[in-house]
Amino acid sequence: MQVWIIRVSFTLFGAVLGSTIGGFIGGAIGFIVTIILAGIESSIPRPLLRDLFACFVGLTFGLMVASLVIYIVSQATDVINPKLAASIVLPFAYAGTMIVYRRREVFALFSLTTHGLQSKSPTFKILDTSVIIDGRILDICQTGFIDGIVLIPQFVLNELQHIADSSELLRRNKGRRGFEILRLMQSNPDIDVEVTEEDFSEVPEVDAKLIHLAQKTGGKIITNDFNLNKVAELQGVTVLNINELANSVRPVVVAGEVIQVRVLREGKEPNQGVGYLDDGTMVIVEYGRQYVGQTIEVVVTQTLQTTAGRMIFTRAKSDEVDSDEPEDVRSYSRGWQRKPNGASSY
Repeated sequence: MQVWIIRVSFTLFGAVLGSTIGGFIGGAIGFIVTIILAGIESSIPRPLLRDLFACFVGLTFGLMVASLVIYIVSQATDVINPKLAASIVLPFAYAGTMIVYRRREVFALFSLTTHGLQSKSPTFKILDTSVIIDGRILDICQTGFIDGIVLIPQFVLNELQHIADSSELLRRNKGRRGFEILRLMQSNPDIDVEVTEEDFSEVPEVDAKLIHLAQKTGGKIITNDFNLNKVAELQGVTVLNINELANSVRPVVVAGEVIQVRVLREGKEPNQGVGYLDDGTMVIVEYGRQYVGQTIEVVVTQTLQTTAGRMIFTRAKSDEVDSDEPEDVRSYSRGWQRKPNGASSY
């Protein structure tokens, strides 16, 4: 909201300034020019604006140092050659621009909040190739659960490019999907995305480079790779695993709870039936073979958590002994159902 107030104020200021100089025509020209400038500014992603500002600051710093050197030389020689001045200005301007650009993350040290200017350290979330190809990171970032700067290393982009250039159709489609996910993330103004050229040439493997980068920046790695997760944790690097996040937000069921499930196929054991909840959790129905193709109510008897996911063991409610005590039925497609008296099941 504050950004739009600044843009509107700038547009009105341009119109007033133009009318002061050139009357009605000048005001119209000033209004149109400021509208165009505001449109260009709003179309530029925030990371690019920060990069441009860093380049401007670095160039200014380099020119100031070059001016100081030229002043010292002129005082010592009482004369300054224009060619000598140019040979001093160019390297200092370039050096200042590149030094500040490569350390542009310092501009994230301060953030303007509604409570004023508060100092804080930038938090980096480093993406690996698997989580980019997976695609769920885009939805998670759009919900606002990922804060700070989303950092994409250049060596990860190189690996993604290698996958996109693969001769195998499946790998090629995965690589192209990854680039499309990154494009959507960069075009979203609410997601702060940066590409870093930081590389560790002495480290051959991408996973090891990610760990080194996380240790250097103090960032956290976002991945789906189980092996990378374990290796990074052993080296003291915080890892955010998308699969663990998905498992943690699945609905929790307890023994004795009644749920609805559609039995899709036979199980490995005799007379077993197998179904799935909406989130992909496998439900095993004891003596459920006869219900294949039907949606039935089942009673949870046990839950088992494995590295591959969670399994729920149940038996058909119709096989239970009738009881006078009313039971709540939980449907995972519609949530908790209300009791006949209208009270909530919670």
